[in-house]
Amino acid sequence: MVKPAKNTICLWYDGDAEEAARFYAKTFPNSSVGTMHRAPGDFPSGKQGDVLTVWFTVMGIPCLGLNGGPAFKHNEAFSFQVATADQAETDRYWDAIVANGGQESACGWCKDKWGLSWQITPIALTEAITDPDPAAAKRAFDAMMQMTKIDIAAIEAAHRG
Repeated sequence: MVKPAKNTICLWYDGDAEEAARFYAKTFPNSSVGTMHRAPGDFPSGKQGDVLTVWFTVMGIPCLGLNGGPAFKHNEAFSFQVATADQAETDRYWDAIVANGGQESACGWCKDKWGLSWQITPIALTEAITDPDPAAAKRAFDAMMQMTKIDIAAIEAAHRG
C-alpha cells in the first residue's frame, strides 16, 4: 500500500465514490483515481466485496471517497474552490459539473450530482473584489451577487465603472 498523505480530505458518498472520482479525474487537470479497497465484510450500507473506499486526487489534492451510505449528505459548509484563468476555463468546469447532473447556485457556486459544492472562481473576480479602491471592489462584488456562473467581462465592466 502506498503511504497516504498526512492530511487527506475524506468525502462521504452513498455508494458512488468511484463514479465521482472518475468524473473528477476526467474533468480537472492534475487529477486521478488511485487505489480502491473493497469491504472485507458486510457493513450498514453494503456487502462484503463492495467498494468501500476510493483514493483519488482532485487538482493535486489527495482525497478519500468513502461509500458510507445515505446517512450524511454534502452541503455548502465544504466546497472546492477552483481558480480559473479565463472565461473558457470557467465555462469548461462549470458546464461539466452542471451538465453531469449538477445544479447551478449563486455567485460562482454549483453542486455536482453527488451534492458536493464547487466554487468556480475566476482570478479576475478575486482581483476585482479585493481591489484597494473600495468603490471599484463594491461594483464588482455587486455584479457578482447577481450571477450564477461568473461572467468575467461583466465583472471587469462593473469594476471599471
